[in-house]
Amino acid sequence: MDSNFTSRPHKIGSEETDDQQQSKLVLYNDDINTFDYVMDTLVEVCDHSMTQAEQCATITHYKGKCEVRVGTLTEMKELRYKLIARRLKASVEN
Repeated sequence: MDSNFTSRPHKIGSEETDDQQQSKLVLYNDDINTFDYVMDTLVEVCDHSMTQAEQCATITHYKGKCEVRVGTLTEMKELRYKLIARRLKASVEN
């Protein structure tokens, strides 16, 4: 066997599905929505506490974006849709 060859074990059926893959929901800053509106939306949509929502809104304001939730790809896509429906800017990242 060639010493430069490395093999990794392959598990059949180990492909991650949307419901297994962990993804991040990222909120982006905008110049339209108020802090209170963003915080209320994070509480309603992402099930944040008011303190957590305030921290996320502050980070988003000063850094331009903030990871507001982690979960399955399917869940994060659904939450992204709800944030966008409320006029917030958001994306899902793997």
